Amino acid sequence: MLHAPRHHSLLAIVALSLPLAFLSTDAVSAPPASPASVLRDFRVQPANVVLTGHLERAQLLVTGLDLAGRFSDRSPDLTHAVTFASSNPKVATIDATGRLTAVGNGTAAITVRRGGVSKTVAIKVTGVVSTPRFGFGSHVMPILSKAGCNMGACHASQYGKGGFKLSVFAFQPRNDHEMIVRDRHQRRLNLLDPERSLFLRKPTMQVPHGGGKRLDQNSTDFRILAEWIRNGAPGPVRRTPKVTKLTVTPAQRVGETGLSQQLRVEAEYSDGSKRDVTAWAKYNSMDEALLSVNDTGRVKAVGKGQAPIMVRFEGQAQIATFVIPYANSVQLAGWNSNNFVDELAAKKFRELGIEPSPLCDDATFVRRAYFDAIGTLPSIAETKAFIASNDPKKREQLIDRLLGLTGDPKLDVHNDRYAAYWTLKWSDLLRNHSNTVGEQGMWALHNWLKQSLRTNKPFDRFVRELVTAKGSIFSNGPANYFRINRNASDLTESTAQLFLGIRLQCAKCHHHPFEKYSQEDYRGFSAFFSRVGTKNSQEFGLFGRESVVVVRPSGSAKGQTLDGDSVTHPLDLRIPLAEWLTSPKNDYFAKNVVNRYVGYLLGRGLVEPIDDLRETNPPTNVELMDALAKHFVKHKYDLKRLIRAIMVSRLYQLDSQPTKANAADDRFYSHFKVKRISAEPLLDAIDAVTGVPTKFRNLPPGTRAIELPDAEYPNYFLSTFGKPKRASVCECERMPDESLSQALHTLNGDTLVTKIASPAGRLQKLLRAKNPHDEIVEELYLATLSRYPNDKERAACRRLLKESPSPKEFYEDLLWSLLNSKQFLFVR
Repeated sequence: MLHAPRHHSLLAIVALSLPLAFLSTDAVSAPPASPASVLRDFRVQPANVVLTGHLERAQLLVTGLDLAGRFSDRSPDLTHAVTFASSNPKVATIDATGRLTAVGNGTAAITVRRGGVSKTVAIKVTGVVSTPRFGFGSHVMPILSKAGCNMGACHASQYGKGGFKLSVFAFQPRNDHEMIVRDRHQRRLNLLDPERSLFLRKPTMQVPHGGGKRLDQNSTDFRILAEWIRNGAPGPVRRTPKVTKLTVTPAQRVGETGLSQQLRVEAEYSDGSKRDVTAWAKYNSMDEALLSVNDTGRVKAVGKGQAPIMVRFEGQAQIATFVIPYANSVQLAGWNSNNFVDELAAKKFRELGIEPSPLCDDATFVRRAYFDAIGTLPSIAETKAFIASNDPKKREQLIDRLLGLTGDPKLDVHNDRYAAYWTLKWSDLLRNHSNTVGEQGMWALHNWLKQSLRTNKPFDRFVRELVTAKGSIFSNGPANYFRINRNASDLTESTAQLFLGIRLQCAKCHHHPFEKYSQEDYRGFSAFFSRVGTKNSQEFGLFGRESVVVVRPSGSAKGQTLDGDSVTHPLDLRIPLAEWLTSPKNDYFAKNVVNRYVGYLLGRGLVEPIDDLRETNPPTNVELMDALAKHFVKHKYDLKRLIRAIMVSRLYQLDSQPTKANAADDRFYSHFKVKRISAEPLLDAIDAVTGVPTKFRNLPPGTRAIELPDAEYPNYFLSTFGKPKRASVCECERMPDESLSQALHTLNGDTLVTKIASPAGRLQKLLRAKNPHDEIVEELYLATLSRYPNDKERAACRRLLKESPSPKEFYEDLLWSLLNSKQFLFVR
């Protein structure tokens, strides 16, 4: 029986050439700061302002010249470095931060001054009356949202707080008005003396408040709420214009650590009107290690990199992107672009001041390409042939062979493994499981998936067949989609997340907190599936559990796309849904697929999580996402062409070893992201190295783990290494992170021990053949790590062989060490 190696230094053998990424966390030295821009001129935005109504507000932005003497995204923000003065404070006042407030009707001029330079902004105020009337929807709800009163942790929690309950994000304004005005015998409002209202005394901490101070007695918002109460606390108006769009200025800002930038937010309403809502918008940093932002919309850069600020107001969300380069300039030494992917990656490297790592070596590449394209370890013969080749295009040729794109049947021999590996991916996402659809249904869907990928079916056709499927789940594989997702809600959420990368779950109960989607959008999208149902059939009575997917005559006759367009169809609403989903005009469809495959191949999506595409979660490289999506559409949704475009790029072929210049980067692909090999390919690799295949229950001998059709098999190794149970459409179900139980299993578990010591295995055959020592060591390295041992490793093996009690024990320990090395367990 094989035990853990007695020579602990065996593990050191395979560590000799491990990437330093595993061994070091050297910090990146900061580049020298650039000199401040010399003030020659500045501009004020907007150039003139019209305020309508009492206490309306607007934000002025003051921008200086950049170092080149122009106004650009590198221009410094001077809003908090100038002085403001109003020519008529009875018309409009302005504070030191550039925030205007309407006081009375008329005109005024705001003088903005810095040094010897001054600018003037014309102000016009209208609509101010002696008895101002503030609306519940237009004024009160934005104030409560800004103060956080209707957040899930406060009064919008399941049972509210202190007997006072509001709807989440104000999605039920009528109920909220009832709670504020009438609940508890109107005890919250004092119509005769508004300032004494409990509704105002609580958030100003005049009486104890569990949520702390949320409002200042001297603030404009306090005055608005008091006037609203004084006017009888009117409720929401049915036809109040809704916010349809937010515009954030500036949309992008480039600068250095320490920069400060005031944001300005403008809302556009359904009636075409516009309003400055900077004072009421909510601001959140999407990376607090890089950016901080306060309640007034002032952003400060505290780190280096790229990150957005999320801005929300009345159910709409938008972002402002900040880029803080790691260095002032980079050389990109030796960088030669292989395709458009590299050109746009290089553009981003220059923008961020990141110097990428060099190319990986051939041994690393051949192993990486095999695992990523077909989920399989290359054979020794394949590895030797690739390393020995001097053809300058050998990497591109290898990718074409793996993807079956050469056109030569003698070379395109990997199609079955390609189909098996990617069928596994999509089976996980579609949740193909015999517990749900039965053995026959599971096999029908599995075979349809595999055949679709084997023939490289265009992905738009793949989705159309799936979304419009009907008939027997036993004879028509894609019909199982409607057995797995049994109702309109499941179909709505699964379809949106799988094929658009949009998570609609939140919108089922309330307006999506970080997106534009409302309950109305959810209901309109779910209407596409309202007529779909199943019925039992006896045609396959021998097997049982057969269902037939049908389209009923009853149900909604109209659906609504997530673009807001109403759609009808006399027979089956899923037909126009499928057309809209896969339309070249639907950016989300192509971008969702592109982002998933970037994540699979490069270890991180352009958007993370890779199935959460939204306006407030932008790609790290917007231009690259757009270009890949256009490439995907141009090539008629060809998945193999998409994979090829990524794999032939220099970006994909970079070394995983970070440099001091790019060690801090984990988002922009300046070095290849090391990925743990997932459960099924890893078990297949162990089988291939040891020469001892795993036998799976009810499947013929020789079946590889990547070919497993069902979700669960009684295999401890697969369970330990995270084979998903297919309970969710979320990519997160297959956890990529390593765990202690995985390490313990490979170090001490039965799987490796039994296979290494097996008389039918590779190692025992080598020993029986009495091959020379150097040949055995070389074969073990080539079989496991897809490379030759280096001189230090060869010397260490000779020394340890002499120290070992027997050659057999040494070689078993060596193979055990190689299989436990990070170079084997990871794609790097």
